[in-house]
Amino acid sequence: MSPRRVLVTGASGMLGGAVAELLRDRGDQVAAFQRRPAGIPGVEDRLGSLTDPAAVARAAEGRDAIVHLAAKVSISGPEEEYRAINIGGTENVLAALRAQGGGHLVNVSSPSVAHLGSAIVGLDATPADPERARGPYARTKAAAELTAMSADGHDGLLVTSIRPHVVWGPGDTQLVGRIVERASTGRLPLLDDGMALIDTTYVDNAAGAIVAALDRIEDVHGESFVVTNGEPRTVRDVFTGFCEAAGVPGPRLRIPGSVARLAGRVVERLWEARPGHDEPPMTEFLAEQMSTAHWFDQRRTRERLQWEPTVSLDEGFERLAAWYREHPLGS
Repeated sequence: MSPRRVLVTGASGMLGGAVAELLRDRGDQVAAFQRRPAGIPGVEDRLGSLTDPAAVARAAEGRDAIVHLAAKVSISGPEEEYRAINIGGTENVLAALRAQGGGHLVNVSSPSVAHLGSAIVGLDATPADPERARGPYARTKAAAELTAMSADGHDGLLVTSIRPHVVWGPGDTQLVGRIVERASTGRLPLLDDGMALIDTTYVDNAAGAIVAALDRIEDVHGESFVVTNGEPRTVRDVFTGFCEAAGVPGPRLRIPGSVARLAGRVVERLWEARPGHDEPPMTEFLAEQMSTAHWFDQRRTRERLQWEPTVSLDEGFERLAAWYREHPLGS
């Protein structure tokens, strides 16, 4: 394929950085847009806020495609902030592409946009549902996905959405770092003995699927895809894999899922009334994620994107262990 001029929003994050590097390494002209420099060699930094339409327009200037990863990702906080960044930011990205006559957009979403609190067992991507999605992140990402997908086929825009599920890898501070830190201090619980079966996605596989969606957008625009490794494991197995890689004891606390969900509701109310910006130790959404099965049918994703994972979960755990040997806890 001819080199493309691609803007990656949120390239300072683990997945965004992996996408930018993958595009760069194959010869595309890549720019990164976020509030602080991504610092990726060979990738131009274009700084600004996703909530600033003018800054987004400047960053998108001259780009024929955007991979939109930037978002507010958390389990608590005022919903207005999520709306401004996740919904408003997506609207600004679409407006920037329209202003220059259109282009291709890979909107990076989340399976949580269609997770309504019950188990997900072998499903494909079901419709985003902002009314019933759980928590401010999921609700606003669902609304953002609907906004992005409604623009497909209009004003010169082609849009597809990719929903990577539980992305992790070396250097991850969002998921692996928090799990390992809590385990190291004996504060990592298993809900219902950690027996819920879940899908996860190694970061290289998630990045590869996103780039495949960009390459295939002429054929898959208008569609949403869940992306995983396709290797469901129990929550206990996943947590244990992270802990063994980091050299810390595995989770020792055992809590019934129903108790954790009730406690999560109470904790959320307390956090709403207290100052500060730290995250609560448990929320109802987090308890649901840790005690409810959620794994997905990957056949349509792989067929339509013409993509396959390249790193198995076991190889991913080995890479994670190698990273921790070079970056031991406390270093």
